[in-house]
Amino acid sequence: MRKQSPVPTEFDQPFYDACNEERLVIQHCPACNRFQFPPRTMCPRCGASNLTWQQVSGRGRIQSRVVVYDSPVSALIPDQPFNVATIALEEEPDVIMLSHLPGVPVDAVPIGATVEVIFETTPATGQKVPEWRVVG
Repeated sequence: MRKQSPVPTEFDQPFYDACNEERLVIQHCPACNRFQFPPRTMCPRCGASNLTWQQVSGRGRIQSRVVVYDSPVSALIPDQPFNVATIALEEEPDVIMLSHLPGVPVDAVPIGATVEVIFETTPATGQKVPEWRVVG
């Protein structure tokens, strides 16, 4: 599947730098000891602004899924239909990431299955982005 190429900003550069090293990092709030994603300037739970970036295991579970049959993104139209799944991270199930689940046929997404992060290179910029694959 064709991937859109994100252009990192100063704010999310640590996330994308880690992706290029094939590591998954997300923000962590030391005040309330919680992870959060997507990145924010402050913790939505306690309001702390001294957030750090921490590496996580890259494991999680498929929480839900949809099949996209009519994407408004022109670059994705040739790949229709395709899966979009929500992934709950092992370290913090409230942290949700999205994936196309490469290699999983449409309508065959195993809800509750264990997944691990992989990194795919986007064509326009060469920036790596996280995707997820079913394990086991």
